[in-house]
Formats: sequence, structure tokens, C-alpha cells
Amino acid sequence: MLSPKDLGGVLGMMPSFATEDAVDVRATQTIAVDNLKKGVDRIINDGIGLIATTGTYGECYNLLFDEFKTLTVATVESVKKRVPLFIGCTSPNPREVVQKMNFVKDSGADGVLLGVPYYETLPVPDAIQFYHDIAKLFPTLNILIYHNPDNHKFTMPVAAFKELVKNPTIIGMKDSHRTTQAFMNLQRIIKGKISHFVNQTQLYPYYKMGAVGCWSTDAWMGPWPLLHLISLLRRGDDTEAQQVLADIVGEGAGGKPVPGAGSKRPQQYSDYCKVGPTRVPFLHFPEAQLEKAKRQAAHWKKLCDKYRPLVEAERGRPAA
Repeated sequence: MLSPKDLGGVLGMMPSFATEDAVDVRATQTIAVDNLKKGVDRIINDGIGLIATTGTYGECYNLLFDEFKTLTVATVESVKKRVPLFIGCTSPNPREVVQKMNFVKDSGADGVLLGVPYYETLPVPDAIQFYHDIAKLFPTLNILIYHNPDNHKFTMPVAAFKELVKNPTIIGMKDSHRTTQAFMNLQRIIKGKISHFVNQTQLYPYYKMGAVGCWSTDAWMGPWPLLHLISLLRRGDDTEAQQVLADIVGEGAGGKPVPGAGSKRPQQYSDYCKVGPTRVPFLHFPEAQLEKAKRQAAHWKKLCDKYRPLVEAERGRPAA
């Protein structure tokens, strides 16, 4: 079992690596296993120290159970216990969550990324009970809370964490959309008990206020800008960290995220790893959105070219 102190740095939110026929509604096995293994191996070798699968970017809502099993096995085989691995088990159906976790518990993964059942807005007491019940059922799996208010139609209030910290298997949270004041209030409750990952654009100043790291999908276009940012913050170089973060956000539309299912588009225009197409039913994207994705991919490549040599020098490795 892991503890909160074992988590930190950049949490790579993994894509689900689709085959070319993933755009076909009749397809039944759309995990591109070879591309997955190559991508996971590369990002670990390049410095990512924590991976979570099948969040929104990993299309948790759009995989058959057999595909979920294929993805889990392939990811575990590629990670090879080199970094902590959390398999995403979020579902609108809590019984499907249990089905998935029964498979994960014997897979060799370290734990699960788990959001609340999300088809209808869940009452707060039921959300707390859900995590208590799951933790009791699976005492050997670490839980990373997946807090995504937009997609799950639910915001876990700060006060709820007074109950959630009572479960020692809940050791971390991938968080979104916390105001500064809410973040500070939350830290008073979870500090040392639940390691808190914020969006990459919030890493400064939230790292200074208690976040242990950030989550990112952009890391799958190359992790070096974020690895450099984390390194700067760890050694207290706040001025340079703010400049790196300004580079990451970018000017104009350069570094702005592409919304919804289109968030996978920039990675398709990157040559870092082969993520494959977005699965059906998301087939048609406005040309303006595609152009934005291309700009974002080009923007991120420039950042990788800029920051990779710094990261490699710090690791004592020659930049490729």
C-alpha cells in the first residue's frame, strides 16, 4: 500500500490509445496496445513519476468492459511497478465500479482513480457513503479521488473531507475548479492525509499553499515543461516558475485547452506518442477547433524544445 507522502510531481492523465477503427460504432476492441505500451514506457523514461488512466481524457465513459480489462493489463505490463499507477474506475453505475475494481485488485496496479457515480447529481451524504463503501470493500487498493465537477455534475464540498480523511486508503485527489479560499480551507483538513493534485495552470501558487503537484493531459505531448516547473517550485525559484507557467498558458489561443472530447486533438497533432482518434460518437469537430488544437500542439512542441535540455541536464542525461 502507498501513503500520501508517496505521491507528488506530475500526474500524467493517460489517454486510452485508440485503434483506427475506434470511430466505428460496431468496433468492440479499440485499445491500441502497442501504442499504449510505447507511450507509457516513453513518458516514464522521460521523467513522469505517476500515471492515472481512464479519466475523461482517457474516455472512461466510452470503453467496453473487455476494453477496460485490455487497457488495465497492458498499462500494468508497461509500467512494471516503476511508478505508482492508478486505474480509472469511474462509472455512472456504482455496481460497474465494483466490477472494475474486482478486476483491478488482482492486476498489479497500485490503486484506482475514482469519481462519484455521475448520471444524476449525487447528494453529498451519498457521495461520502459511496467512498466509504468502496474503501471498505477494497482495503488493499489505494484511492485517488477524481473530482471533476463539470463532468460529474457534483462538487465535493470542503466540509465533506472531514469524513473522507477517516479512510486511510484514500490517499490523493485529482482536483479541479477550487477557488483559492476553498483550496486553503481544504488544506487545513487534508494536509498529510490526502495528497492534492491541481490543474497544471494552478500549480503556482497552489504548490506554495499545499498542493503536491499537478495533473496534466498535455504531458502526453512531452512532459518537460511541467517537469521543469515542478523542479523550480521544489527549490523555491518562484520568479522563474511564474515565467514557465506563463509560457505554458501561452499568449492568445496558443496554450488554451481545447474543450470537451476535443481535448484529445492536440495530442493527435503531436509526434510524442500515437494516441489515436477520439472514439465514436465524437467524429466531427469544427475547423476552428482543429486549428486551435494544431496551434496548441505546435506551442507545446516549442516548450519541449526549450525546457527538455534543462530537465535532461538536471537528470545528468544528454538531451536527444
